Amino acid sequence: MKKEVIYMKYINKKTKILLIILIAIMAIGISYYAYQNEKESQNIIEQQNLEIEENKQEESSKETEKIIVHVSGAVQNEGVIELEENSRIADAIEKAGGFREDAYTKDVNLAYKLEDGMKIYIPTMEEKENEKTNVIVESNIETENNNSSYSNASDGKNTNSKVNINTASKEELDTLPGIGPSTAEKIINYRKENGKFKSIEGIKDVSGIGDSKYENIKDMIEI
Repeated sequence: MKKEVIYMKYINKKTKILLIILIAIMAIGISYYAYQNEKESQNIIEQQNLEIEENKQEESSKETEKIIVHVSGAVQNEGVIELEENSRIADAIEKAGGFREDAYTKDVNLAYKLEDGMKIYIPTMEEKENEKTNVIVESNIETENNNSSYSNASDGKNTNSKVNINTASKEELDTLPGIGPSTAEKIINYRKENGKFKSIEGIKDVSGIGDSKYENIKDMIEI
C-alpha cells in the first residue's frame, strides 16, 4: 500500500511536470504566432504608408508640371505666362487678360493644345484686312539652328504671309523665325537711321542677322 502511494505521488509529479512543459510550449507557440502576426501587420501598414507616400509624390509632381508660353498681338497683356501642362489657347488668352477690342478672333482655335516654349500671336482686324498676318502659333522659338515651326492655330497649316521689313511693327517682325524682340527692335532702329531697305538682302546689315538667319527668313519677308 505504501509503495502504491509513493508510485501515485511519482506519477502525479511527473504529470505536473509534463503539464507545465506543455503549457510552456503552448505559451511560446502563442507568443511566436502573435509576434509573427504583429510583424506581418506592421509590414502591411508600412507598405500601405509607402504606397500612399508614393501616390502623394506622383500627385504633387503632376500638380507642379507647368509650361511657359509667350502671348503677343491683340491681347490685353502681352508677355510670357505660366500655364498648367495640357493647357489650350483659350487658357493662354484668358491668362493674358483676354482679347483686345480690335483683335481678329475668327480664325483662333481656342481648343488648340499648347506646348512649352510656344509663342501665340493674335492679329488685329486691321492687320487681317490688309492680309499682313494670320493667327500664328510658334514652336521652339529660337533653336540652335535658328529654325522655328509656324502654324495657323485654326487649321495647323504653315502660314505663307510675308512680312514687309520696311513697314512691319516690332510684333510682326517678332513673328519671323529667329527674330526675337531684341532683334526686331534693331531692325526698326536701323530703318529710322538709314531709311527703308532697298532689298530684302539689306536686312543682313542689321546687327545679329547673319547669312544663316537670313536664309531662314528670306522667303518670309518682302519690301
